[in-house]
Amino acid sequence: MKEIVAVVFGLGLGCNALLFVPQVLAVWHKKSDEGISLITFGGFSVLQAIGIVHGAYQRDLSLILGMAASLLTCGSVTGLTVFYRVKRLGRA
Repeated sequence: MKEIVAVVFGLGLGCNALLFVPQVLAVWHKKSDEGISLITFGGFSVLQAIGIVHGAYQRDLSLILGMAASLLTCGSVTGLTVFYRVKRLGRA
């Protein structure tokens, strides 16, 4: 039963990472940070980094990989938001 829960947990974390992909694509295609909360996505990124560290301490590969995937996708939104915001504010 423990293994089943671990697999379902890992799949859930993978799905969590996939939920950020549409936002990454929207920011990338619009080439704009409009409507994106940097506090929200930055906060998510920090929490995911903490999750990776916690997974390492717990030696939980599902947690490490799931949080790393989420950090990659959410971090992409965060990075693109910072990039386009700096670009936009640099012109003002």
